[in-house]
Amino acid sequence: MSTTSTGNQVPVQASVDDLGRLLHEDDVTAQLALATTRLEAALARLGRTPSGLAEVEVLTTDRIALLGVLDVLTDRLAATGARPHTRIREVDRLDRPGQLVALAATLTPREDPHPEGSTMTTSITVLSAATAVQQACPDRVTLPGDPGYDVARLPWNLAVDQRPAAVAVPHTVDEVARIVRVAAEQGLRVAPQSSGHAAVPLEGRLAESVLLRLSELTGVEVDVERRVARVTGGTLWADVVAAAAPHGLTALHGSSPDVAVAGYALGGGLSFYGREHGLATNSITAVEVVTADGSLVRADADQNTDLFWAVRGGGGNFGVVVAIELRLLPIADVVAGMLLWPLERAPEVVPTWVGWTRELPESVTTSLRLMSFPPLPDLPPFLSGRRIVVIDGAVLEDDARAAELLAPLRALAPEMDTFARIPSADVLAVHMDPPGPTPNVADHAVLGDLDDAAVEALLGQVGPGSTTSLLFAELRHLGGALGRPAPDAGVLPRLPGSYALFCAAVAPVPEAAAAGLADGAALVSALAPWATGEHLLNFADKVVDTASGYDAADYARLRAIKAAVDPRGVFQANHEIA
Repeated sequence: MSTTSTGNQVPVQASVDDLGRLLHEDDVTAQLALATTRLEAALARLGRTPSGLAEVEVLTTDRIALLGVLDVLTDRLAATGARPHTRIREVDRLDRPGQLVALAATLTPREDPHPEGSTMTTSITVLSAATAVQQACPDRVTLPGDPGYDVARLPWNLAVDQRPAAVAVPHTVDEVARIVRVAAEQGLRVAPQSSGHAAVPLEGRLAESVLLRLSELTGVEVDVERRVARVTGGTLWADVVAAAAPHGLTALHGSSPDVAVAGYALGGGLSFYGREHGLATNSITAVEVVTADGSLVRADADQNTDLFWAVRGGGGNFGVVVAIELRLLPIADVVAGMLLWPLERAPEVVPTWVGWTRELPESVTTSLRLMSFPPLPDLPPFLSGRRIVVIDGAVLEDDARAAELLAPLRALAPEMDTFARIPSADVLAVHMDPPGPTPNVADHAVLGDLDDAAVEALLGQVGPGSTTSLLFAELRHLGGALGRPAPDAGVLPRLPGSYALFCAAVAPVPEAAAAGLADGAALVSALAPWATGEHLLNFADKVVDTASGYDAADYARLRAIKAAVDPRGVFQANHEIA
């Protein structure tokens, strides 16, 4: 089988490693997932995206088996916005024994997105434009080949290979404005990014973009009397919580201390206080934004109100948000922690938790995870090499009432129970998120009410006896204030559904990524009968239809605001509003 590319043909892709050795012998699902991953990588090397695919031909030696898992390919193509003609051709054999699938693809003729007379007709002009940005801010911008470029372009998710035309790391708002203004003048796009936790959708899309990292533009100011924090640029939640805690205050932060406030809060923000206090995005009282012409504008309830509505849930589509002001909560301490059982107890624990969540007051927000840890010496003994089920979260009640609410779970005799009253600053450590950058792949769905069949479907994929490559499969309990429209809200007044499903696998090599994507897709598929069809875009760490994160009328309004404030499409978010 030829693997060369001629004209508009993409090299044939298969489930092989970089030495051409077959992976996942006789496993049609895993082979299709890895071939799909390699197809996307091949397109990126050609400077193309899946949207440029005209046709994908699936070559297979087992048509019947393929038809049962074809959605691994078709769902991924749909998520990227690609709409190629897809056909199946059964063949007697493929190149390697045990190989069941290969992908042959044809591209549409390339249309020059920068017609004659524009500044971007060749890679040389991209370099020229990026050089102009560097000259405008020489100490803050690196180009491919410069010392520091490869470090600067790394996101938190190390599985993502970001290769922008330039990386900018400004230290001041003036530098942000200068970089944006020159990039726009030169015909480059600007992709704002703080920590890079959700960078997957940007992979392969940054060749003509300046990646604008806000990690060096940070700071927190707490107005104790007003209970408001002013957060600069790429500040992490750990810094905000630490600044608020001495005053008996906290925020609607997430489960990880090294997530940046901006990406989390502008995309929605799901907190362990969420069922009582709602989405973090609707705690924002003002933002300061550098717009496409380099201007700095303030948006709040009284000025630039359309922009204020749009950024609260619309992410980085409208400009570079260089400051956020948000309401703090008068919570000095809270009952929080986790309960842990061996995975063999999951058939008891999971249905008990699901039933328990149906009757809870809004003061309780928890998650359930089924987890599988490799035997690593860096992990504590209660995790290393073990498969476990964990329930964690927070209870905004007094000690006696919290104990009463937790009693049905404690009746299952967990081997570890850390629920206790702790300083609110310590809640950031409860979820045991990875302490540093980690390569991973993930999948996600929003689920409605779960019955016994849903629990069985979950356990069938990640429960006892399963062989999943997923590090964890998590259900976060929604509802309460998260499910009600917040007064004076932005574009995300509420979250749909009863539970958010999120699953992830560690992906240090392409084979692990392919296995994780396949197992994540299998889990999402198994729970599809209970899915709402919507997405929480903060959890969608892959390309999805951005409209699936919003009500139809709200998305139409978002598009209109985007056209008004960024008519040339300068800003490039991970989930773009087009």
